[in-house]
Amino acid sequence: MAKDAPPRWDRRMQQRLTRGEAAALGELYDRFAALVHSQAHRMLDDEDAADQVTREVFGYVWENPGVYDPRHGSMRSWVARLTHRLSVQRLRREQGEAGAPDADGRAEELEHRVLRATAAARADYIVASMPAPLRAALELAYVQRRDYRQTAADLGVTGDEARRRLRLGLQLLSTANYGPSADSAPPGYGPTP
Repeated sequence: MAKDAPPRWDRRMQQRLTRGEAAALGELYDRFAALVHSQAHRMLDDEDAADQVTREVFGYVWENPGVYDPRHGSMRSWVARLTHRLSVQRLRREQGEAGAPDADGRAEELEHRVLRATAAARADYIVASMPAPLRAALELAYVQRRDYRQTAADLGVTGDEARRRLRLGLQLLSTANYGPSADSAPPGYGPTP
């Protein structure tokens, strides 16, 4: 398979959606609804608005499966970009309806809110998809505030192995680019800026 070829699941899903298979939409929803809703909720900070964006995303996918271009990334990344775009549109509409006298300040606030939400969604995805041993080490050290020796004891591994897992997990998390300040910590992992 060519390096830039889309995963087989993505190709098949697009074909099934194009044929109008309702079961395909159900499968897509089962796979990505949590991602879509979580990302929309982080950006909008409103449960009802996140629900609406989730419906809009899957409605758009159902009506426009041909818009997905596998050469530009996975179906997952397309759905995430679509969620981001629809959430930003909703934020801008709400901001416009609010009649912002301080437009520059509100635009900057909106930009920071979007950046934080996007980075948080990436961090959540990275944590959820990392191997269980790394995730467990990070959760013990950063959520439960254990030092590496306590983490090692809880995991039943050596101190060196605990440090290795923590270092590797943090390296993976560092790729999420946590927003505007370089010293920001991922959500749920230590102090926030």
